[in-house]
Amino acid sequence: MSYVAQKRFNEPNDLARFNMIEQQIRTWEVLDPLVLDLFNAVPREQFVAESQQGLAFADVELPMGYGQTMLSPKIEGKILQALNVKKTDKVLLIGTGSGYLTALLATLAAHVYAVEIIPELSNLASARLQKQHIHNVTLHIADAAQGYASAAPYDVIVFTGALQIHPAQAEQMLNMGGRMFSVQGQLPIMQAMLTQRVSEGVSRKEVLFETCLPALVNAPQLAKFEF
Repeated sequence: MSYVAQKRFNEPNDLARFNMIEQQIRTWEVLDPLVLDLFNAVPREQFVAESQQGLAFADVELPMGYGQTMLSPKIEGKILQALNVKKTDKVLLIGTGSGYLTALLATLAAHVYAVEIIPELSNLASARLQKQHIHNVTLHIADAAQGYASAAPYDVIVFTGALQIHPAQAEQMLNMGGRMFSVQGQLPIMQAMLTQRVSEGVSRKEVLFETCLPALVNAPQLAKFEF
């Protein structure tokens, strides 16, 4: 049953989950029913610390420790809608974080390669994914700020931290027709970008929305000019 058809909320978190979808995600023009149902199906509260259970569905970037934060639900919804992930897709996620976006992508895709530079976060995400019986994920602990060549090429690449410059090296790891999501720029102006690799040396870029995210660890920096 689609979440919009639900008339009863049987679990304590059902109403909060419904409100997250209706009041946060849908109002940000995420209208793809597959994406909306996905947020209803994958339990976000299982991917946060026990002390944060009451904030699992809030419109905030929850701290995960180690200086990192969890993406807000509306941003995750925007990412998934823009990428249009298919059951045959091989996905690279740069920044495993809490494991929640990994779980969402894995539910849609054939396989997800999730790379995290902070071992503790990767290990925690692994435990959470196993608990949810999500097995089409390979987790790596590495620096993937410029992509992760080991399993390339990919159909989809997602950066979960902001970049100052376009990730051209990662773009070359896409299959033809592959899509990449990234947030580019510097405070106070950042833009969420969808890049599609059209052919060799040719890509199509689209600005999706404006937002601000914490910088990706070890992301390449713009050259600084000295006068």
